[in-house]
Amino acid sequence: MRLGVLDVGSNTVHLLVVDAHPGARPLPASSHKAELRLAEQLDEDGRISPAAEKSLLAFVESSLTVGEDLGVEEVIGFATSAIRDAPNGEALLTRVRQETGVDLRVLAGGDEARLTFLAVRRWFGWSAGRLLVLDIGGGSLEIASGLDELPDVAISLPLGAGRLTRDRLAGDPPGADQVRAARKYARAAIGRVVRDVVRGGAPDQTVGSSKTFRTLARICGPADAQTPARTLRRADLTQWVPRLAAMTEIQRAELPGVSAGRARQILAGALVAEAAMELLGVESMQISPWALREGVILRRLDDVMSAAGPGI
Repeated sequence: MRLGVLDVGSNTVHLLVVDAHPGARPLPASSHKAELRLAEQLDEDGRISPAAEKSLLAFVESSLTVGEDLGVEEVIGFATSAIRDAPNGEALLTRVRQETGVDLRVLAGGDEARLTFLAVRRWFGWSAGRLLVLDIGGGSLEIASGLDELPDVAISLPLGAGRLTRDRLAGDPPGADQVRAARKYARAAIGRVVRDVVRGGAPDQTVGSSKTFRTLARICGPADAQTPARTLRRADLTQWVPRLAAMTEIQRAELPGVSAGRARQILAGALVAEAAMELLGVESMQISPWALREGVILRRLDDVMSAAGPGI
C-alpha cells in the first residue's frame, strides 16, 4: 500500500510518502516538508500563534493535494511535543480535523521514545544486542533502552533544540552566561533519569536518531566527507561545542550539513547531545537513518498483519 505519514513536529512538518507492505522494508517515494518551527512560534502564554496555526493548516491542505496526486491510500497523521504542550493544542487539532478531515494523533513522550526505538531496532537488527537510543527533536529529548522491540525504559524530557533555544539561548551568539546556564539545566534534567536508564545494564550499541544527531555527526566528521556521517564521537562533539557557541547563526549555516532553519538551534542540540552522552557514559554512537516516522509506519504494518490473522 502507498501510505502518507504526516508528521507535525516541533521543527518540521513533513509528509513522507512510502510504499509499505507487511514483511517488507518501507520504501520512500516522495517527501513534502516545511520548517514551521512550531516550538518557537508561541505567544506569552505558550499558545501556538495564529500565524503558526494558519501555516499548519495550509501545509496540511497542501499535503492532501500532494498525497492525492501520488496515489496515497491512507494518511497517518501525528503530532509531537509542540502541539502536546501548547494550551491551545487540542483546539488546533480540532480545527485541523474540521477544516481538512485529517485526524492528527498526539503522541505522548513515552510513545515517541518507544516508536523511535522500534524503528532503530528494525534497522540495526537483533544482532545489535541491548540498544540505547537517543533522539533530539525540536521540543523534547527521547531516551529508550532495551533488548527487545519494546524498550525497557522509554523517557521523554523537555530538552528539544528549539525549546532550549527559545527559553535559554537568546542572542546571536548567546552570551557565555546563557550557554553555561543552558548546559547546567540540560545536565540536571538528564541526571535525574540516569539511574532509570542504566539499571537494565550497559548497552551493546548506542544509536542517535533525528536530524539534530545527523547534523552534529556531519559537523564533527571529516571536513571533506561527501557522504552522511554514520558515527558521532563525544570527544569530537566536546571540541565543537565552544566553537558553535562563539558562532553567529549565519556562520553556523555555513557549516556542512547545517540548514539555515537549523542554524539557530544546533548549539542547543549540541549541548543536549554532549550532556546525554557524557552522563550516560557514551563515547561514540551510530547514526540511524530511521526514526519516529519509520516507527509509526512499522507499527501500522504490524497492525495490518495482526488484523490479517496467522499466515501459513
